[in-house]
Parts: sequence; structure tokens; C-alpha cells
Amino acid sequence: MAPADVSKGGSGFDLPIAIGLLVASGQIPGEALRDQLIVGELGLEGALRPIRGALPITLAARAAGCRGVILPRANLAEASVVQGIEVRGAETLSAVCRHSAGQERLEPQSQNPAELLESTRRSALDLADVRGQGAAKRALEIAAAGGHNLLLIGPPGAGKTMLARRFATILPGLGLDEALEVTAIHSVAGLLAAGTSLITDRPFRAPHHTVSEAGLVGGGSPPRPGEVSLAHGGVLFLDEMPEFRRGALEVLRQPLEDGMVSLNRAAVSLSYPSRFMLVAAMNPCPCGYRGDPAHDCRCSAVHVERYLGRLSGPLLDRIDIHLSVPAVAWRDLSGRDGGGESSAAVRTRVELARRVQRERFVDRRWIRCNAQMGSREVRQCCRQSEPVEALLRTAIVKLGLSARAYGRVLKLARTIADLEGSVALEPHHVAEAIQYRALDRRSSLVHRAGETVSGR
Repeated sequence: MAPADVSKGGSGFDLPIAIGLLVASGQIPGEALRDQLIVGELGLEGALRPIRGALPITLAARAAGCRGVILPRANLAEASVVQGIEVRGAETLSAVCRHSAGQERLEPQSQNPAELLESTRRSALDLADVRGQGAAKRALEIAAAGGHNLLLIGPPGAGKTMLARRFATILPGLGLDEALEVTAIHSVAGLLAAGTSLITDRPFRAPHHTVSEAGLVGGGSPPRPGEVSLAHGGVLFLDEMPEFRRGALEVLRQPLEDGMVSLNRAAVSLSYPSRFMLVAAMNPCPCGYRGDPAHDCRCSAVHVERYLGRLSGPLLDRIDIHLSVPAVAWRDLSGRDGGGESSAAVRTRVELARRVQRERFVDRRWIRCNAQMGSREVRQCCRQSEPVEALLRTAIVKLGLSARAYGRVLKLARTIADLEGSVALEPHHVAEAIQYRALDRRSSLVHRAGETVSGR
């Protein structure tokens, strides 16, 4: 198959090769198949079997100017959401031959993706299920409003996992472009359920801490998307983050910064989108009970430093919010008035803030939220008054913030201002953003751990 120097793989070439041979040998006419992209796997009896990546293949066919696509009927649901191209599904090789000969017409199918997006299913989980933890809920709202990465630090049983699993319920719904990207990735990975036309809910991926580097960023032969790409448009949750392999954590740095994963192999080089929101959870020390009034912590300062050192500075710089989550007080657990606001109420405020950001970046289509701003956008959208500049100067000197952390504080403050409906950055916006950099005060945390041990 030409061009010979382009690597080819996959079972989707079965059907086009068979049709090409039949047309070339004069057994079927080929006029009806002109300008059609044909793809599919053939069984021994001529049945067409589904392939991976039907949606991105159809999108590529439309971009290449093809008039239509013929593929296995099992892939028709996902491919038919692409507008502007005729999509036909067949169950057998014979059906395609009869269509080519004009004996039986394969009718084009189409679905309205906007209607599919309106039917988004909401999770049964709700933020109101979480008792107490008002500060953590506030941090989740800010993170959702601006697309910021979040690290929850607290003892076992504080509700970190419970909060993280409800984070997706306060995120705004997927737009059409995002939904197509998410569906295409899952299609390529072979994870799209049969009959699914479009993924309308934001993904939530929670890999085990034993996951390999290839499992996170992708790989294999042929290369397949990893967890960071399967979480594109949604949430990647890393529970007990320091327990992950150091190498696996470090490979997160590129997708967190660029929103893209590049895989280079001997035979092929390709890229997968990976613009996700990272939500991670960890204990404050190896035993987990540092700072918990109900349990004794026997971790030395050396043990705490070694534990915190599993997360590198460059990785922490890419996480906007470091939040301490204390154990839940008894009065919150025993309260009868519920857990506070519902996910729907919080999501309404989040969507309003996101709307402000879409209007702000209407001329920059590659930016969808504040967290994706570059240095130029930060300078333009986060102008500093003298009080704000003085506050930031003090924070940099006392906390030793890196240049990247400084930028993330400004992005976070911009989101807090958007939630408040404020055009200008005020000192209290920046002050709250600085409070969410707990691990930038790592030395003081370790020092207090040493004092606790020596006090006994």
C-alpha cells in the first residue's frame, strides 16, 4: 500500500483491500464508492467487525474532503455524530458490494451532537454528602471554576477521597469540541462502549499507585493512550500520591504543562491530547496523623522530610492548590442539617465563572480557563495594584515562591476574583490564593513535626 514509507497497522484495512480487489478485477462497479473512505475488519465469513478510532477516522475523512465514509455498523453510532459528511454502516462485505452495484442502498446516518449533550447524565454523588470541610469545598469550587490542579493533604478518614470523587459533579458540562475530543480518545483506546455515540460526561480516572510510566502517559505496540489522555477534559485522581513511583510522577510534568503527550517510537511518532485537571491526595506524614488531635504521630522530622521529598519541587509547582484537610469534627458528623450546598448549586457558580473566562479569551481559542493562561495572558488579565504587588513581594521573600508558583498564584487569584464578579484583583483575592500554597512552607511543616516528637 502506497506510500510505502508510511507505517501502517491495524485491522481496518481488511475491507478497503477487499473492495479494491473486487473493483480492480471488475466484479463490482466502483463509481458509487468514489470519494468514499472505506474502513473495517473482515471476519472469515465476510462479516464486518468494529474497529478502534472510528470517530477520529471520520473526522480525518471530512478534513481530507471525502464525500462519505463506509464502516462497520457497530461503529455507526460514534461516527454519525460528525456533521458535514455522509456516514454509512454495513454488516457484511456483501452489503457493501450490493451498495456499490446499486442493488441495495446503504442509507447515510446522522445524529445531532447538541441533542446528545443535552442528555448528559449527572452522577448520583453529591457534594452535600460531605460533612463539614467548608474550606476544602471552597477550594474545590475555585479549582473547578478556573481549571486548577489540586492537592489535598490530611489524615486518613478526613474525607479526601470522598471530596475528590465529588469534584467532577461541580464541573461544567462538556462543550461539543471537548466531547468529540474525549470520545475520539476513548475510541482509539478501545474503551468506547458498544452503541455509544458521544461521551457527554467528563472523565474521572483513578489509576492505582502501582501504575507504570507507560500506563500513565501511553505506550505499547501499537501505541495507545494512557491515563493522562483518557482523563482529557476531566479529572485524573491520584490517591496516596507519594506512593506512586517517582518516575511515574515525573512523567506528569509535560502533560500538566503542555496539555499534550508526545510518544516517539522507532516506527511512529504521535501525540495525544492530555488537558486534564489533576486532583491528588496524600497524608501529611508516613503514619498519616501529624496534626491530628485524636491520634499521636511518631514520625520524626527526617521521616516527614523524606516522605514529602517524594514529590519534587517542579511537580508541586504545577499544582495550583495545596490544601490541608483536617479530620472532621464530631459536631459536623453528628449534625442533622446535611452537608451544606449541593453540587448543582456550586456548579451554577462555577459555570458563571467559566462563562466570564470564555468571554475573556474569545480571541484565544486555545485557552478555555484561567489555569491555561500563558505568561502574556497573566500580565494582561492579572494587573496588580500597589497593595497587591506589595503582598506578592512579601510572599515571594518569606515563602520562597518560584517563578512558576508566582504565576500560578496570580491565576488562582484571577479565578477567585471571577467567582466574586470582580474585574480587578484585590489584596484579599491574592491573600486567599497564597494560603493555598501549603507545601511551599514545607520547611516549617517539617520543623513543627520535629518539635512534636521532641516534646514527648
